[in-house]
Amino acid sequence: MALNPYKSYWSLDPQVTFLNHGSFGACPLPVLATQAKFREQLEKQPLLFFNRQWEVLLDEARACLVTFLSTDAEDLVFLPNATTGVNTVLRSLQFAPGDELLTTDQEYNACRNALDFVAEKSGAKIVVASIPFPITSADQVVEAVLSQVTERTKLVLISHITSQTALIFPVEKLVKVLSSQGIDTLIDGAHAVGMLDLNLPELGATYYAGNCHKWLCAPKGSGFLYVAKEKQELIRPLVISHGANSPRTDKSRFQLEFDWQGTVEPSAFLAVPSAIAFFRDLLPGGWAELREHNHQLVLTGKNLLQSILGSTAVCPDEMIGAMAVIQLPPDTQLDNPRSFLAPLQDNLWYQFNIEVPIIYWPAKPQQLLRITAQIYNSLSDYEYLAESLQKLLI
Repeated sequence: MALNPYKSYWSLDPQVTFLNHGSFGACPLPVLATQAKFREQLEKQPLLFFNRQWEVLLDEARACLVTFLSTDAEDLVFLPNATTGVNTVLRSLQFAPGDELLTTDQEYNACRNALDFVAEKSGAKIVVASIPFPITSADQVVEAVLSQVTERTKLVLISHITSQTALIFPVEKLVKVLSSQGIDTLIDGAHAVGMLDLNLPELGATYYAGNCHKWLCAPKGSGFLYVAKEKQELIRPLVISHGANSPRTDKSRFQLEFDWQGTVEPSAFLAVPSAIAFFRDLLPGGWAELREHNHQLVLTGKNLLQSILGSTAVCPDEMIGAMAVIQLPPDTQLDNPRSFLAPLQDNLWYQFNIEVPIIYWPAKPQQLLRITAQIYNSLSDYEYLAESLQKLLI
């Protein structure tokens, strides 16, 4: 069996078949080395770093990220993760009894909890659009969401790529229609950054929260929040600090507040350009070739597993990026849907050293197997998973 030459760039355990890049990502060694240099620079002279170097370095990292996202530097701030970004927006905005906050039944649990929290505090009503699953067309997402819009809809929270079902939602089409009706949109882009070619201004969302540690493969603790210019004065960080009354006029209040929220270790943010450059230079075709490689690999893995398990596709291939789900046989249902890990997931790990999530989907109910594809994966990973599943399920 030919070894994957790209695996050497990661410190992933070679004894583990790692097919769960979607949960926390995995950071390449050269990017970790860049992060370590920034940590060393900080600890060598903390006062020099924070008083004279840090802000310049942060602005340089931001400039690189906004170029990657085709947006403007003044519209983006760094945050630890997308969930923090979603919370920041929801807890900054003011809602009243009778206001409707629209989301879908495939929104990430953490972000749905944040929506529940602000609705309970304000008296606003949560409206949930039910997305068909399995699904045959992205237009079904648009129809399902728009069917729940009323004159009381104030905000729509929607995932760009769903966590549980791995579907790419037609966010650009949805945002265009909602914006024409004066409805703001908050996009949970946790999985989209790096997996998709993003142009945030063209996307048109009012707010976009993203992770850099997943498919961009930056260090853990690196994410961002994009806010449209006309809404920035409404959005305040979860931590109010020195920026709230800073006399500076060279930056917007938006960035002055978000950039300094107390002492934090910023090396994850500062290493984001290294992650972008790593994948840009890894393949001849850069990021475009990487995305297509991962897309084709996950489709191959999906088709193999569907054939072995006797299941059918849950969505069109164009709704898949580098992550896909496969329906498991009905006799592998979760004994306890509220348990953290499914028994099958534990068995795959403890018996075969395979790291892959098993997801409970309550609609039928049923269980889903979610696989991912990153450049360090090979076809043999999915073949080994298929063989192991046969041993456990048949």
